[in-house]
Amino acid sequence: MWLFLAFLAVPVVEIALFIQVGGAIGLWPTLAIVILTAVLGAWLVRTQGRLAMNDLRRSFSELDDPTEPLAHGAMILVAGALLLTPGFFTDAVGFALLMPPVRVAVLAYLRKRVHVTRFEMGHDAPRPPQDPGIIDGEYHEVDPSKRPTHKPSGWTTRH
Repeated sequence: MWLFLAFLAVPVVEIALFIQVGGAIGLWPTLAIVILTAVLGAWLVRTQGRLAMNDLRRSFSELDDPTEPLAHGAMILVAGALLLTPGFFTDAVGFALLMPPVRVAVLAYLRKRVHVTRFEMGHDAPRPPQDPGIIDGEYHEVDPSKRPTHKPSGWTTRH
């Protein structure tokens, strides 16, 4: 139900804001602002995304918990989608998600609401014992009665 209300409320808010801002400053400045925020947002998402990827690589190389860099990367991705969506409300939320303190606050809120029962990293998962004489593989049968319908190309290979 919350998702339905969000899909209903966000476009209504965006349309209302377009009418208000367009009435106050005019059509062309409003469109210029929308285009400028999309270009600026794409640049910021690229910059913040690069930093988040570096943090994720560092956490993997040091075998740290990758939860926080992954969450930051996901929020940056959502921010990019919001910034590329035309509108003032979505731009405001997108720019807010690009600020690291806002992402930290959102992550802290989500940590209170989401409970992870178990997390391990760097350990091999237990595997059932296997017979060393068994080799896994895939195959398909070739029907020997089928002949090619085309003439040879003239290229031959010798093995």
